[in-house]
Amino acid sequence: MKKIWPFSFYFLYYAALSSFFPFIVLFYQDLKFNGTQIGLLTGIPPLITLFAAPFWTNIADARRRHRLVMSLGIGIAVTSVLIFQSMTTFVVIFILILIYNFFFSPVSALADSATMAMLGDDRSMYGRIRLGGTIGWGVFAPIAGLLVDNYGLKIAFWCFSAIMFIDLFVAQKVVHDSTEHVRSENQGIRYFLTSRRWILFLLSAFIGGLGALSVSSYLFPYMAEMGTSKSMMGVASMIATVTELPIFFFGNRLVRRFGSRGLFLSALVLMGIRSLFFAWVNSPIAVLLVQGLGGTIFPAMWLAGVAYADEHAPAGLKSTAQGLFGAVSFGFGSAVGGFVGGLLLESIGGHGMFLVFGLIILGGVGIIEVVKRVLPSEEVPQTA
Repeated sequence: MKKIWPFSFYFLYYAALSSFFPFIVLFYQDLKFNGTQIGLLTGIPPLITLFAAPFWTNIADARRRHRLVMSLGIGIAVTSVLIFQSMTTFVVIFILILIYNFFFSPVSALADSATMAMLGDDRSMYGRIRLGGTIGWGVFAPIAGLLVDNYGLKIAFWCFSAIMFIDLFVAQKVVHDSTEHVRSENQGIRYFLTSRRWILFLLSAFIGGLGALSVSSYLFPYMAEMGTSKSMMGVASMIATVTELPIFFFGNRLVRRFGSRGLFLSALVLMGIRSLFFAWVNSPIAVLLVQGLGGTIFPAMWLAGVAYADEHAPAGLKSTAQGLFGAVSFGFGSAVGGFVGGLLLESIGGHGMFLVFGLIILGGVGIIEVVKRVLPSEEVPQTA
């Protein structure tokens, strides 16, 4: 019965996000914001996540206030979006976006660490719990689209706030790590930033975020270069969602079979190969075929990353570990990927952009693995 709460949390969390993120740039365009303004509003949030997520998760671990930090983040997100949808000036909206991302950024990491804690010896079943998020997004995304078509963009933001408000109550049922004591020399983020094992893992996470962002943000513009219809772009998005389902469901078997590190490495290699395939193909149908394979990569990377962070974090710092993983991959990695991808798309087009990303990913993974094999192994410190 305990598993129903984190499953429900993920379902509602991603259902809410599906009614917010796909429409936010359209909202900016409706307000007649220029390209620079839209770039700031979309490029700054990942950088906020980079420091805010580990900042809050470290506080949660140090003070044993996981539920309070999580609830605060959700509550402020609900309030910010309610105010956000009625504002029209750039400065006010920019400030609200900063507030939203600063407080909301640790919520996903706290949910991941709590889920792993609640699963206990069944941690490998994380994927089946996280599957709730994919289902939530897949179910509500088309509903949100229909509502926006009939009632305008602002209804999407009301939906986000309503669903996330319900999720706030579900969050009270999620149980967090109860470890009380951590060796003083390992307190906080300092441990992770001085551990050879963790530095290499975070570099790998950065590469994963770079690769994931390149597809999620630039696949549609790349398809537009080919003259692809909007409906086929929608099919590509649907394929990505559907192909996530079996990976999350059978994630426990994948983690057991390959190990968290092996699965993470395999996902990164496949991510690089996927980028090379995108650079090679020349038709929308071929893009859809690559997308069918590629949709399995992100969930495999995320499952493996969450499992690895949990396995290699000292006792009492599990939430901090998840916060750093998310911040580096979808904070720093996304910010760099978004900036570099935009420049590459404009200068050498979609084919060239994906070729460069593919070479960067595969080259980066190769270098990290060579360094990892040269360095001596480290033990994971536990409680005193």
